[in-house]
Amino acid sequence: MFKKIEKKIIKLIIKLFPLCRSLTGNDTLKTLKILKNINKKLIIKKVKSGKKIFDWTVPLEWNVKNAWIKDENNRKIVDFKKNNLHLMGYSTPIYKKISFLNLKKNIYSFQKRKNAIPYVTSYYKKNWGFCMSYNQLKKMNPKYKYTVFIDSSLKKGYLNYGEIFVKGSTKKEILFSTYICHPSMANNELSGPSLLIYLSKWVASKKRKYSYRFIFIPETIGSLIYIKNNFKNLKKNTCAAFNVTCVGDNRNYSLLFSRLKNSFSDSILKNLIYSTNIKFKIYN
Repeated sequence: MFKKIEKKIIKLIIKLFPLCRSLTGNDTLKTLKILKNINKKLIIKKVKSGKKIFDWTVPLEWNVKNAWIKDENNRKIVDFKKNNLHLMGYSTPIYKKISFLNLKKNIYSFQKRKNAIPYVTSYYKKNWGFCMSYNQLKKMNPKYKYTVFIDSSLKKGYLNYGEIFVKGSTKKEILFSTYICHPSMANNELSGPSLLIYLSKWVASKKRKYSYRFIFIPETIGSLIYIKNNFKNLKKNTCAAFNVTCVGDNRNYSLLFSRLKNSFSDSILKNLIYSTNIKFKIYN
């Protein structure tokens, strides 16, 4: 059975991979709708831009139609449509010619991984930028002027997140959370939501003692929104909670215990370590 589910998870990851997910935007909402097609119990919720969440503020909704850099020969150096990681997350619109020296201030690369495109965002500060491999950057001509084009929008809209509740025989809940905000990265972060959407169906397939809650949220702001909107229930009923992230590689599993290391969540993890042959690396 699990082999069949594994194939479905991989198929889902392939489908979601090209979407330009972020804190907000059409592709983030589209991702939630695709997850809802798998588990109809998923409820998609929304919060308005500008809403105060503790000492944070829900950001403007960001959407992108196109982005690229062209050299003097009209050759595209990077193209958002080929890989959305080429555009810094939450980039503001721009269309202008610019010298290489000035453009380089807005280019991000990673010298230690010369073929990798880094993932960079500017969620809460207005800026624009492009990301490319170090090898791509080295091929650019310092004497050229380059045309930069970003067709993006930052407008009042909504931040969306998803929630699934599976009722058990008690009101005590086990919470699973995962992130939906990162774009074309399979391990971080498509492995988490792709695994949890199928886990939620498996949990609901049998009678359970505990109730289960699965949330699909965009990073820190999503977590804060969920806590603020559900604080009383979380405090009263949540007895264990797990954040599922970066579970799509072949390396050892990574575990982080709670600060006091004496919670119900910690007991579950310790039992898992001692009762299986699965290899774990424990972090403080």
